Amino acid sequence: MNATTRLPKQEIIAPTADWLRLRLAGPRKLKHVEEEGVPSGLTPAAVLVPVIERPEGLTVLFTQRTSHLNDHAGQVSFPGGRCEGSDVSRVFTALRETEEEIGLGRERVEVVGILPEYHTGTGFSVIPVVGLVRPPFELSLDSFEVAEVFETPLAFLLDPANHQRHSMEIGGVLRHYYAMPYEGYFIWGATAGMLVSLHHLLCDD
Repeated sequence: MNATTRLPKQEIIAPTADWLRLRLAGPRKLKHVEEEGVPSGLTPAAVLVPVIERPEGLTVLFTQRTSHLNDHAGQVSFPGGRCEGSDVSRVFTALRETEEEIGLGRERVEVVGILPEYHTGTGFSVIPVVGLVRPPFELSLDSFEVAEVFETPLAFLLDPANHQRHSMEIGGVLRHYYAMPYEGYFIWGATAGMLVSLHHLLCDD
């Protein structure tokens, strides 16, 4: 069984780099977000939410994972992964993994904030790190992990009209998740859930 629900439409904003910096600035208490059926003993991880400063407006860069991976094969995701013992922080993890996966050097990324910790049903505790990236830059994809990269307008991702709620029966249990289809790409699950967190952090009073 699979069902789709569209959330109510709200006013669409035109995000800018300065607006993003302002909305994410300053200390705040962030309540973690948890998917359904989260197991105990979560593995620490981090991802980068790369916001690209294009002349036509801000975009978000995603990776399409290769189909042979053990974790999240073929899915749309942010660059990132599990923490290693030598990582000094989750921000360091996100930047290191991004450099390894897509070749985007950490010196090209301006970290402007973090999103609420996200607990996944697959057993990860993920810190999403928001970073601004100003072109030009060159990418070098790790062909083992990343099949391709693409960009989606940030305004599209922040518009609640594009935040679909899906449900699917898995093992006899009805599970719910977010999805944001865009031009043939299906952004869903944890990645879409983190984008909903970004929307709340940026747009809620």
